[in-house]
Amino acid sequence: MGFHGPTHVLGISAFFHDSAACLLRDGEIIAAAQEERFTRKKGDASFPSRAIEYCLSAGGITMADVKYVGFYDKPLLKFERILDTYLGIAPRGFSSFLAAGPLWIKEKLYQERELREALGDYAGPLLYAEHHESHAASAFFPSPFEEAAILTIDGVGEWATASIGVGNGRDIKLLRELHWPDSLGLLYSAFTYYTGFKVNSGEYKVMGLAPYGTPKYVDLIYRELMDLREDGSFRLNQKYFNYLGGLTMTSEAFDDLLGGPPRVPETNLTQKEMDLAASVQAVCEEVMLRMARTAYELTETKNLCLAGGVALNCVGNGRLLREGPFRRLWIQPASGDAGGALGVAQLIWHRELEQQRHVVSGKDSMKGAYLGPEYTTEQIQAFLEAQGARYTYLPTSDLIEHVAELLALGKIVGWFDGRMEFGPRALGARSILGDPRSPRMQADMNIKIKFREGFRPFAPSVLREKVNAYFDLDTESPYMLLVASVQEERQIPMSAEQQQLWGIDQLNVLRSDIPAVTHIDYSARIQTVDGDHNPTYYSLLREFERQTGCAVLVNTSFNVRGEPIVCSPEDAYRCFMRTHIDYLVLGQFLLAKESQGVFSDIGNWQKEFQLD
Repeated sequence: MGFHGPTHVLGISAFFHDSAACLLRDGEIIAAAQEERFTRKKGDASFPSRAIEYCLSAGGITMADVKYVGFYDKPLLKFERILDTYLGIAPRGFSSFLAAGPLWIKEKLYQERELREALGDYAGPLLYAEHHESHAASAFFPSPFEEAAILTIDGVGEWATASIGVGNGRDIKLLRELHWPDSLGLLYSAFTYYTGFKVNSGEYKVMGLAPYGTPKYVDLIYRELMDLREDGSFRLNQKYFNYLGGLTMTSEAFDDLLGGPPRVPETNLTQKEMDLAASVQAVCEEVMLRMARTAYELTETKNLCLAGGVALNCVGNGRLLREGPFRRLWIQPASGDAGGALGVAQLIWHRELEQQRHVVSGKDSMKGAYLGPEYTTEQIQAFLEAQGARYTYLPTSDLIEHVAELLALGKIVGWFDGRMEFGPRALGARSILGDPRSPRMQADMNIKIKFREGFRPFAPSVLREKVNAYFDLDTESPYMLLVASVQEERQIPMSAEQQQLWGIDQLNVLRSDIPAVTHIDYSARIQTVDGDHNPTYYSLLREFERQTGCAVLVNTSFNVRGEPIVCSPEDAYRCFMRTHIDYLVLGQFLLAKESQGVFSDIGNWQKEFQLD
């Protein structure tokens, strides 16, 4: 291309939810992070100034060194869709338009000016990709496949709500799209809203609640709410929804159909909510399977790449792997809008700059998703000294041995090591760890650490080479995006009396010899760990296995309810001091709660985070 020196491309996603930035250097992913991790505002949708600042710092450059900036969607197309929607339903929705219209006119139509002002010294091209193209690029370009079908499913971008595409080498092409207002993501969000959870963040709670219910509403959904076709496309009956022009997801007709108003958030869950969750989850999986079969027919390839918010539905992903037509799956770990920043950057590199793509067989280019900030030993120690914290410095081998001993004793450990993960899953860099063999671990972590609903399941981290000894999974799952069953020989059959239990009463029934990570349907959301991307965490798992014979740990994100995953030592220390975490690992420093003296009242912290 005639450039002098390395070519830096900055990708940005912003202004809807989960803003993020990603930096490429000559096509290599150098850094990526969500804005929420820095501002501590969950799902922060503002311009990702701090995420950009981090990416530039990680690359050792300034904005003046960036050759291209990409934005993950096309604001004018999105405005066209919003305006068309309001005109199509007028006068209904006028109050909503009065609230949103001026904001769009003031900010979105002049977004390029706003972006350039925010980017400061940058004077180069500012390029835009369509939303689902950004998703598709984030799914295919970092994947380990030379050729693959691409499936993207979310709420909505500009007009598209799902797309089927194909990737080959450095080229991607979208073949089919499903358009607004027919959206699988918004159907799922409607049930999220109706069952009393927060839209755009509570969908995974619905997925976790589903196994407690019976899918008794599936026929009703197909009969009244949606017309599902064999190819996975569908129409939603807008009589039952209110997202076109209203301020809620569902309408009064939806309430009438299901026998009452939405559940009030924070009130007790009933069997109805569990059955609704089971039903929408079953429908979601069926749509995903049909779309995947259509993608296979259109592309005739053995590989499938996934992105978009619905691709975070790991239960559906597990069914695609078991029952779908594709031999191999690869799912973008930052499948939501944050991943769009990575996607648009890679579109610029491969499409705009016509740069070739180099695939290493069997390996993706995401670097384990460890793309966020890291902190030196000196930085961590300086922070601890400033806090007056009591700590012990340990060489890595001694630290691993001691932490494994603590975990084996049933202690809960906050684990902060290396670069922060990109995407919504903690993968052993910003994690809370526990012993999966403990029957009380799930309840203790949910209530005493996470301050969240007791039904919420926890995920296992397992040594990659031992995954098949514990789970019915023959492939790797490094990003915790596949659900599979615990091996039958590890399962504990339910007694006749236990089989009569319903709903939350099923929670405390032991299901396997690793009960803390076994959901009530004998499944688990699995993270496989190898020594390539996170050798310290891998070594901890190896040492825990040596001491206990168990090659699995409980791994949940290092945060409390309503808060983003911790980013800095300060974030981690604050969470440690205000929860019932027993020990904290900050790099090579080990802190014991009992050694820290007086700390803030945990009850007040718990009340502070009753947020969603």
